[in-house]
Parts: sequence; structure tokens; C-alpha cells
Amino acid sequence: MTSVVDADSLLAIDIGSVNTRALLFDAVDGQYHFLAAGMAPSSWGAPFFDVGEGVHLAVSRLQEITSRPLLGSENRLQIPTQPDGSGVDRMVVTMSAGRDVQILVMGLLNDVSLDSARRLAATTYGSIVEAISLNDTRRQDVQLDAILRSGADLVILAGGTERGATRSVSKLVELLLLAARTLPTEKRPRVLYSGNQVLARKIKEVLGKYTDVEVTPNIRPSIDLEDLGPATDTLTRAVTSLRGQQMSGLDALAQLSAAPLTQTAYAMGRLIRFLSELYDASKGVLGVDLGASSTTLAAAVAGRLNLNVSRPLGMGAGLAGLLQQVQPEQLLRWLPIDITPGEVVDYLWQKTLYPASLPMTSTTLAIELAAAREILRLASNQMIERYPALNMTFEPIFAGGAALAQAATPAQALLTLLDGLQPSGLTTIFIDPYGLMAALGAVAPSNSILPVQILESGAFQNLGAVICPVSDARPGTTILRARLVFEDGNETRLDVKQGSLVPLPVRHGQTARVYLEALHGTQIDPRRRTSGGFKIIGGVCGALIDARGRPLALPEDPGRRRESLLRWSQAIESRRPA
Repeated sequence: MTSVVDADSLLAIDIGSVNTRALLFDAVDGQYHFLAAGMAPSSWGAPFFDVGEGVHLAVSRLQEITSRPLLGSENRLQIPTQPDGSGVDRMVVTMSAGRDVQILVMGLLNDVSLDSARRLAATTYGSIVEAISLNDTRRQDVQLDAILRSGADLVILAGGTERGATRSVSKLVELLLLAARTLPTEKRPRVLYSGNQVLARKIKEVLGKYTDVEVTPNIRPSIDLEDLGPATDTLTRAVTSLRGQQMSGLDALAQLSAAPLTQTAYAMGRLIRFLSELYDASKGVLGVDLGASSTTLAAAVAGRLNLNVSRPLGMGAGLAGLLQQVQPEQLLRWLPIDITPGEVVDYLWQKTLYPASLPMTSTTLAIELAAAREILRLASNQMIERYPALNMTFEPIFAGGAALAQAATPAQALLTLLDGLQPSGLTTIFIDPYGLMAALGAVAPSNSILPVQILESGAFQNLGAVICPVSDARPGTTILRARLVFEDGNETRLDVKQGSLVPLPVRHGQTARVYLEALHGTQIDPRRRTSGGFKIIGGVCGALIDARGRPLALPEDPGRRRESLLRWSQAIESRRPA
């Protein structure tokens, strides 16, 4: 891979399902800065079916904003920088555009290797169309028919602990071999083998006569150990290649890129894993990308990444997936206004047709943020279900997506994230207003300085420090006594009651030390000792104590529920800077 350590300027292209972004970074006085972003509609679909058109428009827009020539003769991107200062030194490309890759998962046992294969499939933009294991009670001919009908683009074959038995895995290989022989060459799925390495060479020889076979380290080397990391890297490359066959223009970008093209979710996960090694190793870091067609959660603790892509579940075409999973009443409970279920559903279906449209009224904005809350709830529940050892205790949390960064105010974005993710403990929530996470993740392996300096530059907006205690006390019971000590020596004391959302008197950028006394068995933070106090820095929404309970329970009565929603919103809005 070409190093970008010595590069002064970097252009990052992110090709999304709705928009394509061009992001420009450059070094000024020895410090990397994010300069500007250009955005244009993505062109991977009709009428262009070529990603190059969207990229060209996004870069042209970036040129207009910066007054910096990036395109040369014949509108070609100039790499490297020319003597007259035009062009850029390096470019990286990430993408989430394209149709779902159809994935068939195969493993020995449902609750062991097959589960691991499912979790591996969930790290990318794919849909599981069929699952087969030794526990499958269907006859072999029925299983074969299922494989042939699935239309799978890719097979993830897992199973067998290291140096374990091989006969059971061989039975799955025989079934897959039958399918490969039956299907025409152009319809044979690629195979990703992630099982017992004793069989790896033989499987590659046998299946390799009929289709492309990639071998990765065993994702389940022992019954009680799972390691998806190396296989995730290989899967990402395979999915990028498959999607590249669906659309034109990627080959030209790949030739100019300083690093291999990669999936947006994978690049974001790589950044979160990188940051988890810099922050408190006991708590970990959470990244959230609320996209148009999918929602990605990346959780990393001490360099170990758990990545989950919920698809179709997003704020554009992914709203169709939301409406299939929730009832309209679940969306209505987040609305502080009286509106019919039909109006909510009609607007969201309209949004699936025009995903780039922005909410034009307070009502439509409230509907979109209600949908965002439910999407975040479903995605976080899915993440915890797939990775039971996780909980929503992270420091910090980074969140991106147009619904949060563009449509909502900082206060609305913060409350949406608190309601949807329902984190616990002490955390700081940052918003990614320009969609930088994937770009920084793409460049991190070859230039670790750039992501760190961009994070320190203020390109990510600090929404606020949040304390989310967990308590079983009755609503209205005092569960915390708080004392805030400011740098000038002044102090503030306050009591916090169960069921309340309490803004703290901490301004944007102001530092305070917080001392909390927990009452009635309240747990302040399961992963951090708080007896000696801790430091917080106020964000644009100041700082908050969210004592509404976990899980968050909304009043059953519609009137009281709307009153509570308005009160919580006003509590956060009151801390916004003038």
C-alpha cells in the first residue's frame, strides 16, 4: 500500500447510496486540518449507472467552495499536487452504494459456527438469503434446491475447531460442490472459507475448479473463542469486488486511490478500533452511522472491534425496513404532537421515494426524528443480541448521518441519540457533521497522525457530557446528590430525581469536576469508579444527567407522554448557547 505519511493533502471520496461526498484535508503549519466538503447526488444507479459522474460533481463543488483547482484537462483529477498548487497528493475511496450482496451462510452447529458466520455476514452490506448447518433437518436434495434458489453471490463456509474433526465440514463442502457443478459459471457464488484450517488447502483445490475461493483464519478456532477480525478484512474486499461488478467507474477510481477501495462501514469500524486504543480501554468507543439504506454500529474495546450493519434499516430507502419491523404506534410515542398513524406512515413511505429530501416543517422533522429513535433502538438491540458481552456503556460516542447532522439542531440530535441508544454511565457524545469517520478510518492504517489531528481540531462537534445512572427507584425519588466544582473554585449542588432529565450549569468548553453520591442502590457507571469525582467538559448542549431510567419507559397516557417529551426537549434546549 502506498504510504500517505509524507502527503500534505488528501482527498477522500465517499460514495453513498444517496449522496457522494468529496472531503479535502491539508496540512497547515505542520497540522492536518479538514478544509471543506463537496456533495452531489450519487450516480451509481439510474440514469448514469456510473459512480464517476457523482464523484465529478462532488469534486467540482469542492473546487467552487475552496477555489482550489482539483480537476485538470479533460476534467481529470490531478494527482499528485502540481507545481502551481493545483490537485492533491493522495486520494482514498470508501463506498456504501450498491445493492445488497446476497450471502449464504454454512456452518456445523447453529449456535456455534453458524452464529459466527451470521455475525461475520453482518459486518458488511449484505443480506443472508439462506442458512445451512448439520442441524438442518431438511433432506440433502431440499438443501441443494435451497442453495440453487437462493441466488447467493457469496458463501461463508465456517465450522470445525482448529485441529478438530474434518468429516462434518467435508459434508458441507460436498453439498456446496454439487451446487457449483449444477449452476452455470456466471451464477456460481464466491466462497469464503473460514473454518478448520486443516481442510483449507483441500477445499480451495476442490471448489477452486468451479468458483473463486478465499481462505481466512478460522473465525471459531475453539468452541468458546470467536475471532472475526481477519475474516472481516477478506469479506470486505470480496464485497467491494462484487459491488464493483454492479457499477461502472470504480476501476478508474481504484487506479488513482492510494489505498484499496473499501466499504464505508468497515472504514468507520477501523477508525473506532483505532480510537479505542487511545481512549479508556475499560470503557471502549462507539461509532454510529445513521445512513439512508443502512445503520452501522461499531463498538470497540481495547482494540477489539464488534461491527454490525443493520440493513435495510435507514433514513431513506431503509425506512421500508423500519415500517416492516415496527407498528405506527411505536413511532407515535416519540412525537410531542397529536397526529394520526396514517400521516406518519404516509410521510415515511414518501421519504423512501425521495431519500434526499429534507423535512420542511416541525411536524415532518418530528416524524423523522421519531423514526431515527426507533432505528437506533432496533440497531442497538440487534448489536447487543449478537454480542451479548456488550452493553451501552461507552466513552465517547461518535454519531453521524444526515438526519442527525443536517436536519436536527444539536439539542434535537443529542436527545434523539439518548432516546434511541439509551447509553448508561458517563459518556461524551460527538456528532460528525461532515461525514468524516469513514475517510479517517480509510487513511488511519497508513497515516495515523491525520485522524488524531483532525479529531483534536474540532471538526467533530461535542454535543455534551452526559451522565446516565441506572436505578430501580420509584419515579420522583432522589437517586443522586451532585456537587460540581468549577475551575474558579465556585461550587453548585443539586439533587437528581428518578425520571428526570437535568441540565447541569456547565457552558460550552467549560470544565468542571463532578462528585456524585448514589442513593437507593443507584449505579452511576458499571465500568468506572466515580467515588473520587471525575472531570467533564461542556459541549454545545452543556452537560446533562439523564435519570429517566434504563430501559427508558414513556408514560402510557398520550397527554402525559407528550408533556414529558416537551419537558425533556426544553431541558436540553435551555443549555444551548445564545
